[in-house]
Amino acid sequence: MSGFSNGRDIVSYVALGDSFTEGMDDPYPGPEGTGEVRYRGWADRLAEHLAATCGEVRYANLAVRGRLIRPIVEHQVPRAVELRPDLVTLCAGGNDIIRPGADPDLTARIFEAAVRRLAATGARVVVFTGMDTAFQPVMRHLRGKIATYNMHLRAIADHYGCDVVDLWSMRVLQDHRAWSEDRLHLSPEGHRRIALRVCEILDASPPEDWRAPWPAEDPRPWRAARQEDLLWAREYLVPWIGRRLAGRSSGDGRAAKRPALEPLQPARRGG
Repeated sequence: MSGFSNGRDIVSYVALGDSFTEGMDDPYPGPEGTGEVRYRGWADRLAEHLAATCGEVRYANLAVRGRLIRPIVEHQVPRAVELRPDLVTLCAGGNDIIRPGADPDLTARIFEAAVRRLAATGARVVVFTGMDTAFQPVMRHLRGKIATYNMHLRAIADHYGCDVVDLWSMRVLQDHRAWSEDRLHLSPEGHRRIALRVCEILDASPPEDWRAPWPAEDPRPWRAARQEDLLWAREYLVPWIGRRLAGRSSGDGRAAKRPALEPLQPARRGG
């Protein structure tokens, strides 16, 4: 594990990836009076927890929504190598795998090049598998490609001594409450549970159990559920397909939200 025994060894942390790591859709207010909404996400929550339990932690988040794996490897990885943190988390390739004609073997080779560079710095590297999409009708057909990619990621992690966050096995994420309205990004509670899972892997004293069952809820009437599906398709699926066909991304023109290692305040209570 790159010489680290637990979360107390971590004093600097860099997060790499796309919207999953940027923190969509886990909003919290920006500076007072600006009306700006910022995204927190599991990586921010993890860094806040480390700061609360381990003392000051310097944290950078280079993730940008919509990023494919090549831009992550070409731009974010060199910056992370330059910063030389104790901990790096890398989740990449998901946006590639869900595109038509995606090649999970090629995507994995690009991913390995990133891991090789990060591991060579001596940082503790944590990687993430893809999620099981069996519960999402529109994404269900991608399970084979995601599973193939996951097998590659596990082999890469084994070779370079990385920790693995196995999102595929996190059945708690297959509840609709783990997802935002667009069904593509995690809800605040979904992000919170991911952060708890990573804390567990780092032996960083997670304050709660990510496996905790969801509260019971009344079943939704069939007609209401179908109306929600139609609304979702119109508001989110069709625009998403349109961006893919046009070669555009929701992250076009955006920069990383925390491009430099800076001290982070401990976690806010109740969040």
